[in-house]
Amino acid sequence: MFENLGKRLEGVIRKIRGLGTINEANVREAVKDVRLALLEADVNFKVVKSFTQQVTERAVGQEVLRSITPGQQFIKIVFDELVKAMGGEARPPQFDPNRLNKVLLLGLQGSGKTTFAGKLARRMLKQGFKPMLVACDVHRAAAVRQLEVVGKQIGVPVFSVPGSTDARAIALKGLEEAERQALNLVIFDTAGRLHIDEVKMDELTEIKQAIQPSYCFLVADAMTGQDAVQSAARFHEAVGIDGVCLTKLDGDARGGAALSVSQVTGRPIVFVGIGEKADDLELFHPDRMAQRILGMGDVLTLVEKAQEAFDAEQALEMQRKMRKASFTLGDFLNQLRQVKKMGSFADLLKYIPGLGSQIPAEAVDEKELAHIEAIICSMTPMEREMPQIMDASRKRRVAAGSGTTVADVNALIKQFEETKKMLKKFMGAGGFGGAARHPAMGHGMGHGSGKRKKKKRR
Repeated sequence: MFENLGKRLEGVIRKIRGLGTINEANVREAVKDVRLALLEADVNFKVVKSFTQQVTERAVGQEVLRSITPGQQFIKIVFDELVKAMGGEARPPQFDPNRLNKVLLLGLQGSGKTTFAGKLARRMLKQGFKPMLVACDVHRAAAVRQLEVVGKQIGVPVFSVPGSTDARAIALKGLEEAERQALNLVIFDTAGRLHIDEVKMDELTEIKQAIQPSYCFLVADAMTGQDAVQSAARFHEAVGIDGVCLTKLDGDARGGAALSVSQVTGRPIVFVGIGEKADDLELFHPDRMAQRILGMGDVLTLVEKAQEAFDAEQALEMQRKMRKASFTLGDFLNQLRQVKKMGSFADLLKYIPGLGSQIPAEAVDEKELAHIEAIICSMTPMEREMPQIMDASRKRRVAAGSGTTVADVNALIKQFEETKKMLKKFMGAGGFGGAARHPAMGHGMGHGSGKRKKKKRR
């Protein structure tokens, strides 16, 4: 996401950092480059105008020109204004587990409302809520069936009224059913509109007035750029929305919608879809997104993903095994699979400061990781526990079973054994704490106590 914009802004940053001194002409030239980058990213022209005015006013004043580190100060100003343009701060919905929360979803046809409904239900289910999906799309063929499939995949009930063409009546009956089952979250999936100027909004207004939703969210496709922004403004004017949820943000290389919609509508971006899986939904944090755009990484989101993906008990057990250098290929396979839950390795690198913009996605070979997994899966439990028993015959069998070569199997075993030796050597002083007590360990000098004995003999 934001790949094109990120590259352009990083170029501006490198250029201004390389200047020995910064004057007003330098600043105005840099702001001009930023303006072009934003326009190329399909950011709303009014937002671009306001953004560049704010940056210029701050940058040509004392804040930058009299700063000890003018380059860094200019970057901070651009960062601050990006955060401001995207809404300033995260606005998580305040769902109350002790009452029935109602969420009404609006949007154009094809924006991803049904998929988003499932992702939101899945997210809240993991937080202990009891959600239900209500199929209020009575116009699109197979719309109800699609929502039922989504609900089944995530283990959430779906309410529908077969044959009914009254969306308002379905919404009210769904509400009654949610109350009867003592649920605390109901999500209404409404019909998508082909075009905001071709249809009436009466049906949506009627549903909203009938159910009195806790939140009314517009679901918009980030890849449609300014069309998403215009539809958000139109829906807000006609029906009234509390926030915007952008889908397919992972495929949006420009970022125009994310940088414009909040300023144009006056409503915050609440959630963003960043993949096709049920768990690929993130709360939108303007500051973290600005960091990603400027190539600063996003460590907080990476930590949150790790906390969701990793089992705490397994992590502690793995730490214990690493301290004793007793982990096996089976343990390595489990760790690999848990990391994969967080997303592709190419995507994860983008969260790490300094790496996201330096390592291109094509440099990370996901197929190589799949080969490693296949090799370990083709081994018997004993072979994973004790790879040293792998003779030529066993290696040929594993290579054939994993679709790799004997050379690949040899390389994996060799690399694994070398890693174990390195850890054993490093942990020899009593784990990470021991390494800290023996500085020699930090320089690959072996066991610290042995080094001291030699000094005494001298």
